[in-house]
Amino acid sequence: MINKTHKPILPLILTIAFILTGCAHQATPDNIGKTAITDASGAAIMIPAKIERIADAWPAHNEVLCLLGAGNKIVATTTAAQVPWLYKINPQFNKATAVFGGNDTNIEELMKAKPDIVFMTGNGKNASQLTKMGIPTIQVGFNDFTSLKECVKLTGTILGSESSQRADQYIAYLDEKINLITAATADIPLAQRPRVIHVSSVKPLLVDGKNTIINAWIELAGGTNAAETTANTPEVSLEQIVKWNPDIIIIGNTSLTGKDGPISVAAILQDKAWQHLSAVQKGAVYINPEGAFYWDRYGVEEALQIQWAAKIFHPDKFADFDIAEETQYFYQTFFNYELSPDEAAKILAGQPPTE
Repeated sequence: MINKTHKPILPLILTIAFILTGCAHQATPDNIGKTAITDASGAAIMIPAKIERIADAWPAHNEVLCLLGAGNKIVATTTAAQVPWLYKINPQFNKATAVFGGNDTNIEELMKAKPDIVFMTGNGKNASQLTKMGIPTIQVGFNDFTSLKECVKLTGTILGSESSQRADQYIAYLDEKINLITAATADIPLAQRPRVIHVSSVKPLLVDGKNTIINAWIELAGGTNAAETTANTPEVSLEQIVKWNPDIIIIGNTSLTGKDGPISVAAILQDKAWQHLSAVQKGAVYINPEGAFYWDRYGVEEALQIQWAAKIFHPDKFADFDIAEETQYFYQTFFNYELSPDEAAKILAGQPPTE
């Protein structure tokens, strides 16, 4: 029988445990309802439980937010995020204020946007300054597939359960494609792997070196980076590229804007200097697709880039890859955007959407 002269001790135990837990986390009026997370820099940041307004200073990360279903929450962005397809799939960008440009931040306009949280990369000083001003600022970044997944996972965790589930779904998709491609390319001898040059700028002539995500997708897709440099995007001469003698040249969309205006691929291929390259002579020159972000650079469409590159490098091994159809599937699944066959073709050709 229960002794009615004694009060139950369970509520008392729970009360004590609650008090101790609160002391351990130093609960204050400033952090009640908030959660501590560790960002890519290792900093511990208190973030609000509910995030409705987001500022994002990193162009590639704007696409991550769209993938995670939070594109409609972006109220402040960067001038470098003005990729046409990104605005097509997420019209909210037309209302967002561009407050970040290079290393500069328009603090006054940022404060007017009233973000609950800020995402940025590469500048811890700016991040700590904004956090001290009362805006939780999270540093994010990635330079390979492992850190890409970590970035998506961290962002999903910050945004809440629905975004976290979307992050897991994307990571599972990316892992599936990585494993599928790796299984087919792992045993290809080095001598049978095409030597690839990725051009990130034509004027000046810049290529992507070894310590980049570009190198990561080239190798994963069964190629080798012919640019024998560990620098990120070093300036090189055309004579140097001739010496490297690539089998394939991939021209990034970002490379097609020179100091004197747009540069056409036809103009490059008709240049007598470029015709010394065997890749040009064979017609093995490709424009990299451009979607909600540049497929070849630091965005979530790396999952499509590796499939596109694998089919170019080894068409016999990936004959069943339908990249246009896969692009439509990706956009429907991860961006909630129904991409038409014509739109998919434009993305694969590196062309902007029809207005």
